[in-house]
Amino acid sequence: MKTTLISVAELAALSPDDVLIVDCRHDLSDAGKGGRDYLAEHIPGAIFASLDHDLSDLSRIPLGLGRHPLPSEEAFSASLGKWGWRPGMQVVCYDAGNGALAAARLWWLLRLTGVREVAVLDGGYAAWKAADQLVSQEVPHRAATHVTLHYDASQVVLDHSDVAKQHDDLLLDARATPRYRGEVEPLDKAAGHVPGAANRPFSDNLQADGRFKPAATLQQEFLAAIGNYAPNQVVHMCGSGVTACHNLLAMEYAGLTGSRLYAPSWSGWISDPSRPIETSAG
Repeated sequence: MKTTLISVAELAALSPDDVLIVDCRHDLSDAGKGGRDYLAEHIPGAIFASLDHDLSDLSRIPLGLGRHPLPSEEAFSASLGKWGWRPGMQVVCYDAGNGALAAARLWWLLRLTGVREVAVLDGGYAAWKAADQLVSQEVPHRAATHVTLHYDASQVVLDHSDVAKQHDDLLLDARATPRYRGEVEPLDKAAGHVPGAANRPFSDNLQADGRFKPAATLQQEFLAAIGNYAPNQVVHMCGSGVTACHNLLAMEYAGLTGSRLYAPSWSGWISDPSRPIETSAG
């Protein structure tokens, strides 16, 4: 059972009957590109999951829950049933390269429901192609299952007031440092960061080839980033609760378990213009 990362060789060795492979490719600048790329070619047996439609509920944006609000328990359960997931089945999710977008998000959503047999393909589709593995254009038809799962509320922070008043936790922002500092803002209507938040860009988790750094290296780096805070005192955030999952995955891979996600993240925080903003280096 793989619970954080899985290599190309490990995935290739699994029997198709024993694994649910989920293609999570997504492009923030072109919402339909992931689906088109999937139809053009994908890992054999993989089904496609849309960040906007399967892993988020965009109808809830007006509620101040960020650009990618969590899907309801019922909707997420229905997606898993449509994909043919069953308890105990190994799930492997991948995106185009580094796991920063929807692959880590799906990994985290499954963890939120108590599922542990889920891993992100290290290096993503780029690593699969680089290893000259087979690809396919066939869209698999899996037998649907009945799924009823529930979220563990202790793993996620949804209430902005909880973020504003927390003194015992460390808010760790996964966005690139220029966005965190408020120097640029390509996606949201205000620049900066939540007062008191620290910065750990998700890209710092990766090697030059797009694969994750060794677990021991990540452990040292995260321990330096969180200082005197315990892992279960860390609350991750980003722009909309997607790339933050990359930091959460990296910490789990490094053996630093128990951190949580501020799901609305920056886009949710700034939905109320009265909330304070910092634009310095923090």
